[in-house]
Amino acid sequence: MSSPRRSLIVAAAAAVLALAGVPALAADIPPPDTVVTSPNVSHVLNIPKPAPIAANINTDIAFQGDYAYVGNYGGFSIYDIRNPKKAKPVSSVVCPGSQMDVSVYGDLLFTAVDSSRSDDSCNSTSQSAAIKESWEGVRIFDVSDKANPKYIKSVETNCGSHTLTLVPGKGRDRNKNVYIYVSSYLPAANFPDCAPPHDKISIIKVPLRDPGAAAVAATPVVFPDGGNETQPGLLVPTSGCHDITMFAEKDLAAGACMGDGVLFDISDRLNPKVTARTTDPNFAFWHSATFTNDAKKVVFTDELGGGGAATCNEATGPNRGADAIYEIVNGQLVFKSYFKISRYQADSENCVAHNGSLIPVKGRDIMVQAWYMGGVSIWDFTDAANPREIGFFERGPRAAGGGGGVWSAYYYNGYIYAADFNEGLDVIKISDRLTDGARNVRTDRLNVQTQESYREWGRH
Repeated sequence: MSSPRRSLIVAAAAAVLALAGVPALAADIPPPDTVVTSPNVSHVLNIPKPAPIAANINTDIAFQGDYAYVGNYGGFSIYDIRNPKKAKPVSSVVCPGSQMDVSVYGDLLFTAVDSSRSDDSCNSTSQSAAIKESWEGVRIFDVSDKANPKYIKSVETNCGSHTLTLVPGKGRDRNKNVYIYVSSYLPAANFPDCAPPHDKISIIKVPLRDPGAAAVAATPVVFPDGGNETQPGLLVPTSGCHDITMFAEKDLAAGACMGDGVLFDISDRLNPKVTARTTDPNFAFWHSATFTNDAKKVVFTDELGGGGAATCNEATGPNRGADAIYEIVNGQLVFKSYFKISRYQADSENCVAHNGSLIPVKGRDIMVQAWYMGGVSIWDFTDAANPREIGFFERGPRAAGGGGGVWSAYYYNGYIYAADFNEGLDVIKISDRLTDGARNVRTDRLNVQTQESYREWGRH
């Protein structure tokens, strides 16, 4: 008979084997709801979802100063993280609308709504996009009072806002405006505000002194001749982008555009230009992108199965539902390798590459990344052709059944914060010679899809 102590010993042994590159067997899958980590990772704290939004899943995270902003299909919550070991919720705003991607800038919080609503209010209800009066897009909140955020403005965008990315202005414009790049997709002929073709993005201009005047300022077409629509195995054909990551100081952006991976020149914030484009027969859905600190590499993720399938298993293999590492050579994308966690998950566990961020280690390329029910992976891709996992955190299958897992896992000022669908917010710490140098790097704002080089951190 297996005892709880023996189960933990088996799980710890599996952790060591995984770090050594030995694939896990079914018997190594952790017991239901059991937290398992590699020896160099510790689980600092779990904060359950606040009651007002507990019935909905957690999604994205943004950071500013001593606070974390966690999106949720039911709204968002603000957490005080001055002492990460005692982090606590400050407030929750009930304002339903998937998927509540978030970015913060000064006193403004931007939230993405990609579910058609009866109107733009926080009291709206679900309503078909086939009805002209339905609303979806971006909501803007004033979060100067963390205990009492105030809803100040909405901007409707075609096909809603599945994700959003904040881009600061340039030069004299830098302190006057910010721009919100809105990614959306899945048009339909019977949707008045989301009809095909929809190979574009929406760009919202937000005057910082008058955010109530925010409005769509441009709708550039990314794929004027159409995107990748016929490749076998695509989750859906390209019809816009899923997510865009900016490296504003380098006037560079990377778009994960469903069936395509692209690079943009964003020197003109309202007129981004595609400079490189690639496809991959192993990719079902280009989901997100992360640049290295020197912008010489970019990691794209593949959300095989749309995040709802059990793809971290032997049958799926190591090259699907994975990350793809590209070097940027003469402005073009050159494929180097794939990375996927080798810790096999149970058939009941939805698992696939999802949202992550760099860990700011000088001279190395190290990333922390969410894998839904595969948990959190810390991996090193300094050698782009030979990436390897160096640490992890995960839970066993849910005792209650059903899917879930970690949506976003980001590094901020010494700790990793992970937004779990069901379990709330986890605070995690890695102690490893490869990552210890990051402890000395600090910033007072982190919107992960708005990358800044480490030398710029702390200058906000």
